Amino acid sequence: MRITQRVKKILANYESDCPGTKASLARILMEGKLGGSGKLVILPVDQGFEHGPVRSFAPNPPAYDPHYHYQLAIDAGLSAYAAPLGMLEAGADSFAGAIPTILKLNSSNSTATSKDQAITGSVEDALRLGCSAVGFTIYPGSDEQFEMMEEIRELAEEAKSVGLAVVIWSYPRGGNLSKQGETAMDVTAYAAHMAALLGAHIIKVKPPTDALEQDEAKKVYKAQKIDISSLSKRIEHVVQSCFAGRRLVVFSGGGAKGTDALLDEIRAIRDGGATGSIIGRNTFQRPREEALELLDSIVKIYQGKA
Repeated sequence: MRITQRVKKILANYESDCPGTKASLARILMEGKLGGSGKLVILPVDQGFEHGPVRSFAPNPPAYDPHYHYQLAIDAGLSAYAAPLGMLEAGADSFAGAIPTILKLNSSNSTATSKDQAITGSVEDALRLGCSAVGFTIYPGSDEQFEMMEEIRELAEEAKSVGLAVVIWSYPRGGNLSKQGETAMDVTAYAAHMAALLGAHIIKVKPPTDALEQDEAKKVYKAQKIDISSLSKRIEHVVQSCFAGRRLVVFSGGGAKGTDALLDEIRAIRDGGATGSIIGRNTFQRPREEALELLDSIVKIYQGKA
């Protein structure tokens, strides 16, 4: 596998990692249409666990089939495909080696009342399935946040010891956080920083709004005149919070939105210096050809062509 100078520079930021882990990260960074550029577009399909099959796949019935998502990610030239255990197992042999995969190790569901997730996969599963990385969600702010952090600390140690990369979804919710606070600027930057501190190679957060949730943080944003007036400036601040850009930061696509609004958001993410996007429902809930066209537009934005 050829490694570009850009990717070599990124890998150099992970100073404690073994060659195996760096190779796994390189496989993701060198894959697809963005391979070698330092940018990523990843397809995550964990929504069936989180929201149920009908809410996730009924808008585009072919998406009930796990093979559909493997093929969509491959045909779109994406960087990786992330999913829970059963989804990856259902296509692991048919698509072995065709695209880097990320095993999502924990999941919640829409019937749960607590802000927590169950561990639903293992590092051993990820190795057995030929994955390049494991993924894990934490909920900063929830009553279960410290347990989740302890779980990922142990799992990340195990994953790195056998040469796998680590992706952390960091989604603030629960506790004393308001609904607005879940995507507030100060809370999102804080959540991303926590993921970096927990040892993530790739950090996933939601695009932040210009709201500020924490009173003490508001004072600092005002005193230091931190510009959060545009989405690109807010993205830039989140990237800065991840060790001054030494960690890879991707942003979720969020709930369903129109094509123009989504592409405008992607441009702001690019302009803010983020690594890229990890975008699920806004692609696989569309008809296949429409999804491929949209993903091609997203890739072109990160290539600087649109």
